[in-house]
Amino acid sequence: MEIEKVIIVEGRSDKKKIESLIREPVEIICTNGTISRAKLDEWSDQLYNKEVFILVDADEAGERLRRQLRREFPQAAHLYIDRMYREVAAAPKQHIATVLLSANIDVHAEDW
Repeated sequence: MEIEKVIIVEGRSDKKKIESLIREPVEIICTNGTISRAKLDEWSDQLYNKEVFILVDADEAGERLRRQLRREFPQAAHLYIDRMYREVAAAPKQHIATVLLSANIDVHAEDW
């Protein structure tokens, strides 16, 4: 079965937090803060015809990354955490779950 939804995040801790909440098959890709041109080209082919979501930190580095990803993946949906949490990994599970649900991504409701 091919996974149709992909979430792009910054780091491993973001990925772990999201993985613990998601109840459907979703691929989560980490940028580790920066992305090379070669990696972007590879992802462009890999993510063709998939539903792509971008969920990065609400800080300066996250916004820079978001702008870069917006240029490379104009069809991607952008998900935002509340600025008061600053980092995806620091946001409460309930908040992340609400953000994911707003994008029609199924989550384990009993975890929060």
